[in-house]
Amino acid sequence: MSPYQLTRTLDPDAAGADLRADVVHGLTRSPKELPPKWFYDARGSELFEEITRLPEYYPTRAEREILAARAPEVAAETGARTLVELGSGSSEKTRFLIDALLPGLEDYVPVDVSESALTGAAESLLAERPELRVHALVADFTRGLALPGTPGPRLVAFLGGTIGNLLPGERRTFLRSVRSMLAPGDFLLLGTDLVKDEATLVAAYDDAAGVTGEFNKNVLAVIDRELGADADPEDFEHVAVWDAEREWIEMRLRARRALTVKIPELDLVVPFAAGEELRTEVSAKFRQEGVREELAAAGLGLARWWTDSGGRYALSLAAAR
Repeated sequence: MSPYQLTRTLDPDAAGADLRADVVHGLTRSPKELPPKWFYDARGSELFEEITRLPEYYPTRAEREILAARAPEVAAETGARTLVELGSGSSEKTRFLIDALLPGLEDYVPVDVSESALTGAAESLLAERPELRVHALVADFTRGLALPGTPGPRLVAFLGGTIGNLLPGERRTFLRSVRSMLAPGDFLLLGTDLVKDEATLVAAYDDAAGVTGEFNKNVLAVIDRELGADADPEDFEHVAVWDAEREWIEMRLRARRALTVKIPELDLVVPFAAGEELRTEVSAKFRQEGVREELAAAGLGLARWWTDSGGRYALSLAAAR
């Protein structure tokens, strides 16, 4: 058997169809909104990598700190022979887990919508760890997922705090779908950013250098390029707001003046009033008890809870029941 396999479960035009549907739905409703996945074309991915290195943006450093310290405990607790990573991207942080799980780890299953990211990460991993088998899946894990037949126990990793981009109902659906992939004795390793003071949270999404603002406006560049729209990023300002009641950050684009955006490919003209906002991301923050309750509702029992030294971010290990 080849050490590297790739399975495509997405139609070649799935991304284009999803973008068209999201733009029609999100820009014709009130208030206007778009899902954050459309930030991440090649330029958006570069900008996000830059964000992770900013002094204000602590989550990436905090998660890496926990993984570096706790990966051996994850390995000891799970004994995983298969590691599945949802939204794997470059698989950079996952190396802590892989190294801790070896030599017992047999299969690594990265899942991402980007085939190029999967291929690049797999080639790099296999060059360093030739004993590993990699079965990459080009798939959208939010739509449910059929995993390849790999040995258990399995550990599913969902890192980066990405679960915070899902609304509460979407999180319930997602966690139930993850549980459906697992057998008793399998585990989920989940990264969650934690509730903290408003100033720290807002700064992480509105940095002094303006990188996050450029990242936020990149969604307009994607719509312009892919759908022939005429949105001018300079007509919008980046806004980050802490919603204390819902305990989440919202990123928005606020129209600087009354304007219209024409999207010829969709035969759509979208009016914006001066000051009107388009929500582009929700990033929920969590507390331990809330994470425990959401996991339990999906049939997952919280087994371990680790935070970074500053108590800003958590990794939770949950067992399938």
